[in-house]
Amino acid sequence: MATVVVALGGSLLRPEVEERHAWLRELVKIIESRVESGEKVALVVGGGAPAREGIDLARPLIEDISHLDRIGIAATRLNATIVKESLSDGGICVPMKIPETVEEAVLELGRNDVIVMGGTDPGHTTDAVAIRLAIECGAEKCIIATNVSKVYSNDPRENPGAESYDSLTLRELQEIVGPPEHAEAGSSQVVDPVGVAEALDHCLPIDVLDGRITQFIKNSLEGNDFEGTMVRD
Repeated sequence: MATVVVALGGSLLRPEVEERHAWLRELVKIIESRVESGEKVALVVGGGAPAREGIDLARPLIEDISHLDRIGIAATRLNATIVKESLSDGGICVPMKIPETVEEAVLELGRNDVIVMGGTDPGHTTDAVAIRLAIECGAEKCIIATNVSKVYSNDPRENPGAESYDSLTLRELQEIVGPPEHAEAGSSQVVDPVGVAEALDHCLPIDVLDGRITQFIKNSLEGNDFEGTMVRD
């Protein structure tokens, strides 16, 4: 039975996503379809705005970055609960407890067709968690569903002339996102560089796409052409 891991950026659950309730309904339908086709799907949900807001509130009082990371992790698990309960209400069997480690998630995925989780430990973004989970459970690939259309040479919101890529090697992606080092709590890149290093070490395919458009997620899950960046060894 094929397994795919999807990292859902926390920004996809925020008000800036047009028709976000319709987006969540469509996501439930897509996951239901994949389960019916015999696929296992693991969803790893990011913290988005709640994580950033909580960290910004606490930052003047807290110096230890690991303590700030724990605030972000709590936000990821809140967002994961939103997705989990939506799937459950849609008739999809999903564990009621949010896994708190990759090892726990692997065990749950052995017993269930769908699992939903957030972050795990300080120093690990949900991108890195999703990539580690994909490696540990032998997934075909990891999908990074974010709020940008593709991988760019640098942030297109700051540099409108940034070059976009339809395909990259894992090594090329590592060069773009930088060395595998943990950034400060609450920061964000198109793909976490620590996770990219793990994917490179294990030759794990990655699809990077604009998760605000559910059809792109669907196409990637089904193995069809999708609008985004295909990253391979």
